[in-house]
Amino acid sequence: MRQSTAGSNSGGTSEEATSAALTVTRPELLDAGSDREFRRLVHNLFGFLARHEAIREGHGAYIGLVGIEYTILISIAHLAAEADVSIRTVADHLHLSGAFVTTVTKRLLAKGLVDKAMDPNDRRRLCLTVTDQGRALLRQLAPVQRQVNDVEFASLSADDFRRLSAMVQRLLDSSEQALALQRRLAAAASAERR
Repeated sequence: MRQSTAGSNSGGTSEEATSAALTVTRPELLDAGSDREFRRLVHNLFGFLARHEAIREGHGAYIGLVGIEYTILISIAHLAAEADVSIRTVADHLHLSGAFVTTVTKRLLAKGLVDKAMDPNDRRRLCLTVTDQGRALLRQLAPVQRQVNDVEFASLSADDFRRLSAMVQRLLDSSEQALALQRRLAAAASAERR
């Protein structure tokens, strides 16, 4: 139980002294003026993403890769089924920088899991493909991956899954805008301190 701070030097009420500032102001994100449910959502997302990251690392470890290597390998394999795959294609798909994808792709090339060839339509661009060795690793992982993924998302109905997928896409878009705003506000604050 929290001690009352009424009568302290702050001059505020006990409630004011012990409550934190709101982290959001949009009415849609508040419940009776409180941001408690918003914070719970954010912290639950953090917990889910940490567990999902651990699962991804486990998928990678099962075939001798680190999580991001596995993610880029399987992304190239799936994207190549639809069209030619470049570094930019993978970077856009995973919402990562091209430089980072290039670094990881070089490791996959060195391991013989990915191959690159000149794009016949644009000689400045490389097309990525998964080698036979890379496909063999993904086939080895698939039965375990299916079981784990089915359990991880077992709480979702088909409608839940479709709604969640659409919501996450919208959150990706708005989080990019939020990052841009945060950078502008940090730059402005830094300029004011000078």
